[in-house]
Amino acid sequence: MYFDVASTAPLHPVARQALTAALDEGWADPARLYRSGRQARMLLDAARETVAAVLGTRADEVSFTASGTQAVQLGLLGALSGNRRRGGHLLHSAVEHSSVLHVAERHAAAGGEVTVAPVDRAGRVDPAAFAALLRPDTALAALQSANHEVGTVQPVGEVAARCAEAGVPLLVDAAQSAGRMDVPAGWSLLTASAHKWGGPPGVGILAVRKGVRYASPLPADEREGGRVPGFVNVPAIVAAAAALRAVRAEAERENARLHELVERIRARVPQLVPEVEVVGDPVRRLPHLVTFSCLYVDGEVLLTELDRAGFAVSSGSSCTSSTLTPSHVLAAMGVLTEGNVRVSLPYGTAEADVERFLAVLPELVAGVRAPLGLDLPAPKAEPVAETSPPRAEGRAGAESEERQATDEGGSAGATSVGAGSERPEASARVTVIDALGKRCPLPVIELAKRIGEVPVGGTVAVLADDEAARLDVPAWCEMREQEYAGEAPAADYGGDRGSAYLVVRRS
Repeated sequence: MYFDVASTAPLHPVARQALTAALDEGWADPARLYRSGRQARMLLDAARETVAAVLGTRADEVSFTASGTQAVQLGLLGALSGNRRRGGHLLHSAVEHSSVLHVAERHAAAGGEVTVAPVDRAGRVDPAAFAALLRPDTALAALQSANHEVGTVQPVGEVAARCAEAGVPLLVDAAQSAGRMDVPAGWSLLTASAHKWGGPPGVGILAVRKGVRYASPLPADEREGGRVPGFVNVPAIVAAAAALRAVRAEAERENARLHELVERIRARVPQLVPEVEVVGDPVRRLPHLVTFSCLYVDGEVLLTELDRAGFAVSSGSSCTSSTLTPSHVLAAMGVLTEGNVRVSLPYGTAEADVERFLAVLPELVAGVRAPLGLDLPAPKAEPVAETSPPRAEGRAGAESEERQATDEGGSAGATSVGAGSERPEASARVTVIDALGKRCPLPVIELAKRIGEVPVGGTVAVLADDEAARLDVPAWCEMREQEYAGEAPAADYGGDRGSAYLVVRRS
């Protein structure tokens, strides 16, 4: 069962037919004037018109690239270059695709300035907060239409209106929503990727509105409006346009059906599996995608077990033995980064396939957790929605908050570590867990094993040098209703490196 269309969708039958026909009719150079060239040009023009009609733009505003990533990179670099007289400031959300982050890194290295707009716990930006970060020298803002890891739909229309008021162009990465949902209004530059909607790989879309200042970062070329040099793949473009038109025509019906199946997964996974957090906006989200994180589980191990059981799913977390880097999206949201599973259903997914997934998942998770010897609570009796209100700033904002833990009798417990606060003393009152040298999810597992030894109001200091612990210990506290008291140098508690993550037991 292929449940990973957020990565790439299977080739749509209409795309396959169009590709086969275009290989015979559209192989020639569309820039040439002889008959076969003119035939290829007619096919290319028709495909461009189709894409423009679906995306709600003019045909001469659409250029074809070699991928969605290339479209994003060219769009960002071209708009920054075209607006360099305005300034060198780039603003983007904290949960953008890595293609945006890499361009931002390059822009900063070249002397530009980059501001990252925070998101709440659901992964959504606040339009007013985003607009407040715009500056007179902001050359470009970037905001995805929907997130690729958790499915949260962004308020693009509201942000676009505020950008327009400030005279700042907005680039919208619509890779996950194009073909499935209406394109949000107000964008200045739009990017998309054909393999996300069932077109062939190797076709990206870059649309630039008339009047938007754009200077290609590449040497001049007469093809694709001067934005993308090189020979275009006419057969693949024809197939991509045919697939886009086909999926858009069936989107309303399929979206409603897939939304119902995803709702079933969102509700039943917490019922079936203990210690699970369903992430992403519960309402404003893509209809076919759901992401959840399982405590005390290595995501790669769980994905391997699901693959053996016949399910191809993905993980939004990159916290693996190979990269040791937690997902920047989950980190920005302040949610659990370990044991992450992303399910994205293709068109045509049967109800029986989802039921089989729900049947095998509990046993597989239990099998992965079994060697840990943890005393886990029973699964929730009722589906639980997001239990905490969205925060203004994900983990970045949470780390700056100061909280005070109290025991059940109301007496003072431990004080959070933050500006102007006192750190809990490294004494017998503090239980120290040495998880130095251990990778996620081991520090959190050690915390879960030892928390029962700590009296209510007592403090635990988890010593860890794994970057993911900085994210997962607070997320664990949120899930287990314990108090996260902040971060301190590990040396204060006997460690020789890393940090101490302080937890106050509330119950």
